[in-house]
Amino acid sequence: MKTILNVIWLILCGFWMFLGYILAGVLLCITIIGIPFGLAAFRIGVYALWPFGYTVVDRGDAGAPSCVGNVLWLILAGWWLALGHILTGIALCITIIGIPLGIANFKLIPVSLMPFGKEIVPTDQPFVAR
Repeated sequence: MKTILNVIWLILCGFWMFLGYILAGVLLCITIIGIPFGLAAFRIGVYALWPFGYTVVDRGDAGAPSCVGNVLWLILAGWWLALGHILTGIALCITIIGIPLGIANFKLIPVSLMPFGKEIVPTDQPFVAR
């Protein structure tokens, strides 16, 4: 079932959200200081391309640098990417078939706002590998 949902997701909004994350990642990687932010954008972009079968968990070892990174991310790219998820989620929820995809889009909003201190893992392994 997750493969069918991923294919429908890819066609309807996954590819476009992936392109948005790649664009944000490339723009953030222009400077040396922005490289960690660009890498986070690429990581979330792959998750946004194929989200079913994966989940986001909090990392226990994330500390103050993650908090500072999240604040900077929120200012630089987080708002725009979250707005993209909100708009596509609302558009997908218009039809009955699109409701699960819209809900998945809304679930991507927290990680698009604050990606540092989080890890994307397969659903059957919902704990961070130590």
